[in-house]
Amino acid sequence: MLLAHPGVEHPGYDDTCLSHAILARRALLAHPYDTSSFPPGKRIRMAKFIHITDTHLVTPGEPLYGLDPYARLVACVDDILEHHTDAQCCVITGDLTHRGEATGYAALREQLDRLPFPVFPLMGNHDLRSAFTGSFPDRLRDADGFVQGRFDIGDGTLLMLDTLDEGQHGGLYCEARLAWLARQLDEAGDRPVYLFMHHPPFDIGIPSLDHIGLANPEAFLKCVGGRKNVRHLFFGHVHRPVCGSWHGIPYSTMRGLNHQVPFDMHTVDLVRQSHEPPAYAVVLLAADQVTVHFHDYLDKSALVDEDAGMRSM
Repeated sequence: MLLAHPGVEHPGYDDTCLSHAILARRALLAHPYDTSSFPPGKRIRMAKFIHITDTHLVTPGEPLYGLDPYARLVACVDDILEHHTDAQCCVITGDLTHRGEATGYAALREQLDRLPFPVFPLMGNHDLRSAFTGSFPDRLRDADGFVQGRFDIGDGTLLMLDTLDEGQHGGLYCEARLAWLARQLDEAGDRPVYLFMHHPPFDIGIPSLDHIGLANPEAFLKCVGGRKNVRHLFFGHVHRPVCGSWHGIPYSTMRGLNHQVPFDMHTVDLVRQSHEPPAYAVVLLAADQVTVHFHDYLDKSALVDEDAGMRSM
């Protein structure tokens, strides 16, 4: 990373470039997603949202795999309130609770109501739609009762998908849901579309997870494949930081808020848990760019001395 400093020569940079770089950096530090104060030619229209996944709430105060999922959710919301109140929305890609208990959904609603922007909780294999509805009667639904919907952000459209197949660890995207998705993609036209779902419609190379992904990936691919407006796919379920591309569609996910799944590419029939740190993602959208930052929000490591850090970059 190259930072411009007054009085320091950088090959290929004239004084004008240096001045613009300094002004742009100062503006970015002051107002990260408002680039109106940038020098001419440096302005970028950006939208910002938060991606959270796999909160796995139980009754507050109860442990899960030796951890406290409610306390971790509270810490996550606290961190977002401290640093990212300028986000336009938040999407949670499923496994909101661990057993579908009403007390877990009530606790989730209590914390999400603290956020100053819209929040879209989705269904995962650990969820129950009926119990979810008790605490979230006002959330997105399609005409068939699935927890699906659309949210326009900046110049793009977020599509929230429901892959829950109740009673199964794997997911399903049935004909009714596929028809809804096809209509939404058609209606979006040339607007960039960003998909959100719990179960990935592809393997990630971890055998214990690959056999509990989406049960009908071919049908899903037939619906979304080849559409130029699908820019990115965000998912959950795997409790690991993973990114890549599937039939030309970039994708990403990260660790959940409670327990994680260890990086094990050999075990087939047992999904293990680990205590790796939780994370959420901060996503920035521009007309021709998607940037995903993974943030380990419980990491309180000491910062390097500012002067030493600046000299080392």
